[in-house]
Amino acid sequence: MAFNQIMFILFSAMIIVFSVLTVTSRKILRAAIYLLFVLVSTSGLYFMLNYQFLAAVQLTLYAGGIVVLIIFSILLTSHLSKKFEHSGWKKNIFSAIASLAGAILSIITILDYKFSATSEVAKEVDMRLIGKSLLSVDYDGYVLPFEVISILLLAAMIAAIVVAKNGGPAKAQSPLINQK
Repeated sequence: MAFNQIMFILFSAMIIVFSVLTVTSRKILRAAIYLLFVLVSTSGLYFMLNYQFLAAVQLTLYAGGIVVLIIFSILLTSHLSKKFEHSGWKKNIFSAIASLAGAILSIITILDYKFSATSEVAKEVDMRLIGKSLLSVDYDGYVLPFEVISILLLAAMIAAIVVAKNGGPAKAQSPLINQK
């Protein structure tokens, strides 16, 4: 077995194991750390595919930025000792059925696709073109979607902190509403 195959199996196993641990962990900080391992393993797969730019974005933006922001929010709200409640058997059964259906659909889709080799030479990566696309506001530009997503993430993080600090959505109402 070649070294690339061993690394692929290792990264794939890490992604699967830490993904399951992320969604099954009852402690929120551990779940965030497991998510960090999933994202770093995903960037390892991108490096193996020679997608260095995408791997760097994965490491810096997701593993370096989003997970740190999530961990910072957890630490800021001081809910480290809080454990999630046990899910009931009904939720476990429905979750298993949904996961199995998604896995079957993915496997069927992959097996039905006709992968074919190409004789074309790989195109050279033009960093200037990538930079212009990222900074462009034209049809193929990414500035507007990036800004919209960043504002959405900021609003969601602020709302989560406000709700967590006030004890839940019932207590997060404005004091003016409760005045008589």
